[in-house]
Amino acid sequence: MDDSRYLECLSADYGDLRDAASSVELTALVPSCPGWTVSDLVVHVAQVYLHKAAIMRTGQVPEPWPPAGLAAEVPLALLGRAYGALRGEFRAREPGSPALTWYDPDQTVAFWIRRMAQETAVHRMDAELAAGLPVTVAPADLAVDGVDEVLKRMLAFGSAAWPEEFAQMAGEHLASEGGQDTITVIAGQAAWTIRPSPRRVMVEDGAGDDPRVVVEGRPDRLLRWLWGRACDDTVRLTGDPAWADYLRRMLAAVTR
Repeated sequence: MDDSRYLECLSADYGDLRDAASSVELTALVPSCPGWTVSDLVVHVAQVYLHKAAIMRTGQVPEPWPPAGLAAEVPLALLGRAYGALRGEFRAREPGSPALTWYDPDQTVAFWIRRMAQETAVHRMDAELAAGLPVTVAPADLAVDGVDEVLKRMLAFGSAAWPEEFAQMAGEHLASEGGQDTITVIAGQAAWTIRPSPRRVMVEDGAGDDPRVVVEGRPDRLLRWLWGRACDDTVRLTGDPAWADYLRRMLAAVTR
């Protein structure tokens, strides 16, 4: 996907998220985010937008965060202001311009364009679930890209970059230190091989041989499943379901 396509998807999902949140009481619960209300979800997304806008504007991670004044703003108005600030920063910069990120290999504005498109897609699902609306099908290109992002940048990179979170799974790993067992994920025509170990996870393009489990589904459904926004019956599991659960537990450890 190119940057203009990410921005197109970001705009569409932001609009759907805002509309879904506006259609229900802010006190309504978000079933995919236990303990959150729609107000919590809206404020969270707004804070994420403002945080990334501040990083691009100042070149630094803002501290302290969030600013105290945000709590006084009306949630949906705050969301609109935050989205405007984010898009303003994107318009003011080229995608290849330098920007501080948590992903060492990519320190550019393009990283945040992709990340905010994917962040918004997932939280748009949350808003629709909270409002009792049908979950909008994510475009196939965005969904495949989202699967790639969560497996490579969240799981593979995150397991090494955030060892404390990954270490919280100590005693729960099915994989051995040797990391010989694999999990295959297939979204449409795209496939990935996940090779976990208790210390870190490796992810490669393509389907491997003799995996413990194959998780396969339509791209948008697989994206929802990987992010914990859908049940196992949303995808097709072939092999040991305990290893599919293991994959989701590893993802939860590095995406919370």
